[in-house]
Amino acid sequence: MSQLFSPIALGPLTLPNRIAIAPMCQYSADNGRATEWHTIHLGHLALSGAGLLIVEASAVSPEGRITPQDLGLWDDATEQALGKVVQAVKKHATLPLGIQLAHAGRKASCAVPWEGGAQIGAASGGWQTLSASALPFAAHDETPQAMSLEQIAGLKAQFVAAARRADRLGFELIELHGAHGYLLHQFLSPLANQRSDQYGGSLQNRMRLPLEIFSEVRAAFSPGKAVGVRISASDWVEGGWDLAQSVALSKALKELGCDYIHVSSGGLSPRQKIPVGPNYQVPFAEAIKRETGLPTIAVGLITEAEQAEAIVATGQADMVALARGILYDPRWPWHAAAKLGDKVNAPPQYWRSEPHVLKGLFNNV
Repeated sequence: MSQLFSPIALGPLTLPNRIAIAPMCQYSADNGRATEWHTIHLGHLALSGAGLLIVEASAVSPEGRITPQDLGLWDDATEQALGKVVQAVKKHATLPLGIQLAHAGRKASCAVPWEGGAQIGAASGGWQTLSASALPFAAHDETPQAMSLEQIAGLKAQFVAAARRADRLGFELIELHGAHGYLLHQFLSPLANQRSDQYGGSLQNRMRLPLEIFSEVRAAFSPGKAVGVRISASDWVEGGWDLAQSVALSKALKELGCDYIHVSSGGLSPRQKIPVGPNYQVPFAEAIKRETGLPTIAVGLITEAEQAEAIVATGQADMVALARGILYDPRWPWHAAAKLGDKVNAPPQYWRSEPHVLKGLFNNV
């Protein structure tokens, strides 16, 4: 049996294999409410044979959305709409479902990517953005409001409320979005956080808000379910957030009961210079795993079955997560199992699709 298709435990949650489907924004919600698109999109990915499906970044408040079309989980209407999708997926798929809870901070109030993705100003139908400090992401963006202590307390309450809603909906995992330049990352990075109070300055102070939110979400979510964090391990900018700080954050999260770290990078500054290539982010996951002992999920141009198997088998990371690659090939886990000589779960309605030369590819056949 390949290592990629061996089971793994993320805290209390056991997964059938080490392939995760990463959160991928669809920009297809109606005032935060999930739509039929989400049922089709998630339903079809849930039949892929992956070991875990994490629903896209879901804003904990309306102003936390990247775009007006972002998915949300902040009130009864958004909870009910997403509940219909979850029920439909769970009726026909067996893999565990997770959800990523997020707030975009200063990167909020933007147009959808296929309309250019530029920030929408308040005068054009956008909204006032928030951040650790009054520093815009890009020079042409409107200046975000530096969050007051009262607003920070409100933010923590919003994450807790969203976690309780996710629990009620039957999600088995919550991932806090602390990556890609969004609000929690803005508090972590000295490039975006120039506060002089208890949430700024030293590393311990800059880590304070993500750690407080993690602790409160962990307490609000059922103990038999998993909670992890996605981080950007480097800003790829001199003087910014880096691997050493990421290790320190991961160690602090471990002490609070974090079940895994999902390791990405970048997104905080337009000045980033990223050497993109196959496995380019895997060394970050490897270092965090080595230094903390926490399970790590690696991402970044992981496209081939043999490549994913090598990452897991050599201990560079405990899992791999696919995003664009699985949109391009929604049956990637099936094809990976075939290449690696292993088995994969598939719905019985699809068992007849098994190629003759691959008899035994599907479990339960």
